[in-house]
Order: sequence, then C-alpha cells, then structure tokens
Amino acid sequence: MNYDVLIVGAGLAGLMAANRLQAAGRSVLVLDKGRGVGGRLATRRIGPGRADHGAQFFTVREPEFAAFVAEWKAQGLVYVWSKGWWAGSAEDDTDGHPRYAVRGGMTALARQLAQTVEVRTDVKVTGVSRLQSETTAVSSGWQLRDENGRTYHSQSLILTPPVPQSLALLDAGGVLLATADRTALETIEYAPCLCGLFWIEGEVHLPHPGAVQGDENGVLAWLADNRRKGISPEAQLLTLHAGIDFSHHHYDDPPDVVLPLLQQELIPYLTTNATVREAQLKRWRYARPSSLYPERCLRAADLPPLLFAGDAFNGPRVEGAALSGLGAAEDGCAGVRGTSAVAWTDAADIDRVIHRELERLGRWLQVDRVVPAISPGGQPFVEASHFWVRDGVSPPSATVVEIDPH
Repeated sequence: MNYDVLIVGAGLAGLMAANRLQAAGRSVLVLDKGRGVGGRLATRRIGPGRADHGAQFFTVREPEFAAFVAEWKAQGLVYVWSKGWWAGSAEDDTDGHPRYAVRGGMTALARQLAQTVEVRTDVKVTGVSRLQSETTAVSSGWQLRDENGRTYHSQSLILTPPVPQSLALLDAGGVLLATADRTALETIEYAPCLCGLFWIEGEVHLPHPGAVQGDENGVLAWLADNRRKGISPEAQLLTLHAGIDFSHHHYDDPPDVVLPLLQQELIPYLTTNATVREAQLKRWRYARPSSLYPERCLRAADLPPLLFAGDAFNGPRVEGAALSGLGAAEDGCAGVRGTSAVAWTDAADIDRVIHRELERLGRWLQVDRVVPAISPGGQPFVEASHFWVRDGVSPPSATVVEIDPH
C-alpha cells in the first residue's frame, strides 16, 4: 500500500490536511484506531438522543478558518448557538464571538470532511519506521505497521494524535528525532477531562441558551443541554465536563465512583420530579493542551518528510486543530517532492534549471534548502539539505537538489 502521504488520526487536523493535500493532487490515506472519525469532535447516542461529549462548540478568529465556516454555514451544516459566556452562564454576550455548533452533533462535521478522502477506521497503528529504498541505502519514506501486521508506505507522514502517542509510535519503530525536536515535543502537556452524559426525564433549567460554564478546576467546569443546543430533539441529554483537578484525581476511578459525584452537580438545575434514566462516563486523557508548540505544526529535521500537527500546535481550540492540519498540508515537508531530481555543479545555473523545470512541469516550483558552498577543490556548487535520488542513482560529482511542485 503506497501513498504520497499517510496521515495518522482522523480528527479535524488530519481530515483538513487530507482534503487540502488531495486537492493538490496527492494520494492520501488517513488511518484511525477508532470506530469512527472525528477524534474529539465526538457525538454519542444515548437512547433516542445525541450528546456531544468532546468539543462542545467552536469559535472563529482567523480569516482562513472563517472561509471554511462560511461555506459550512451556507450548507446548513453549522449554526450559531450563542455569542459568549458571562458570569458562569450564557445569558449575556461578552466578546461577541459566535459559538458555532454542528447540526446533528460535532461528529457530523468530521463525517462530511471524511467523505471526500480515503479513511480507514479501526486500524491501530503500532509502529512507524523509516522505509529504505530497494536499490540504495537512502531512506525513501515511511512504513507504518498496524496491529494485524499490515504495512502502509508513503513518502511523507503527518502525525496528528496527541503528541505522547505520536512519540510512542516513533519509539516503537526506532525512529530518532533531532534533540531539539524531541525536546520541543516533550514540553507539550495535556490536561485530562472526565465527561458525564446523563439522560434526564423531567424538566431541566439551565440559563439561555442551555449551558453553564463553571470552574475549570472544580467538579463542574461545563454543563450543556444538548436538546436546547439543537442536536437532540428526541431526548434530554446533558453533557457535564469535570474540571482539571477533579479529572486528574479521579481519572482512574470506576464509573460507579465518578458518576454519582458528577450527578450531584446536576441537582441545582433539575426540578424535583426529574430523574436520571441513564448515565455514562467518557474519559479524555488528552482533553486539552495545557502547554503549546508556538507554530501550526512541527517539521522534523534530518528525516524524510514528517510533520506533527493537532490542537497542541498554536491553539488549543477546534480552530487551532483545523489550521494546524492546513499548515501541515501546506508545509514543504508534507507535500510530495517532485519526481524530477536536478543536479548541477555551478551555483550560477540555479535560475536556468528552475526555469527549465517550470517549462517542463508547467507549474510553480520551490527549491528546498539550497545554499551556496565551496567544494574541497575550491569550486562553487549548490548544496541541498535534503536530496532526492532519481531511479535510485545519484549523478556522480554533483549535488542533487530537490524540486517541490506546488
């Protein structure tokens, strides 16, 4: 199974990257260990109703993401649920930023994005290793192995799971990152979240438009009525996110310990005749990045094209995940390198070679990391940090320079 780009993780970052790469003509495969797509764009059915139990809404700050949201809104996929939270409730607008919800639940957005790309779910990747060329000792890409022994090959790789999981995959395959990259990735931290889902029979009284924002370090950090939100008209389902400290302390406790504690937090919002018909517990070990990488993605040095992306990169929000995926797709490392390998020994030939390749390919090109250098014999030449070998053979006495079609 050979692809231009393999993407691990069918959350928003992975799906946005896949769509952008496919639109650019790349062959892409997305693998996810879950039964469905979405990651923390997660909606669960309980009885006849639905409840979002991961991301609850999203906002828009950047024009690039706003263009996508405008299209989704025109399609009727997303809608404005509220505009800002105030004094622990959603009664008044404070910052004016619309809070968008997804019709049918947050997973519906991921499902739509997955319709246009190749995605395989229920595939648990157990290791990532470098793929060696059959004709040379040069590493020519990546090999992924799943728990059933199947392998997948690609020239480029994008890892979008929570960073500790991505590092574990590389460790399992013996892939060594540059010290600076490893250090930067290991500084990224996540906070857990315990989520209680409650099917209520009887009346529920939450402030308009059906949500309460509590103490992020307390028991109740967030409570939402999915019926009033507009995704569960058939049943009254409440989503309760516990605070960081509570989630840390009780993360490994069984449901019969955690759920009664969470259910106590519902009492102020239920009428005396309301009852809990069913309760479920969902655990998010990597719910929210608490320390971030400052750029949209991290491009690994000194390796075949490898990118790390997700909501821990430049923004712990839905928008941050989307922009991270787009950034990974647009990074020169994520795009598949051109099939033409060009060599020359005179730095003055750069313009001539680029113009020749422009004519041949009929598209814009970018030369990757080209720097002037002096050979041991004193002759100027062009050196590339990465190189591409055509037909497994490197031209003698020349530096091979990589050309990247855009």
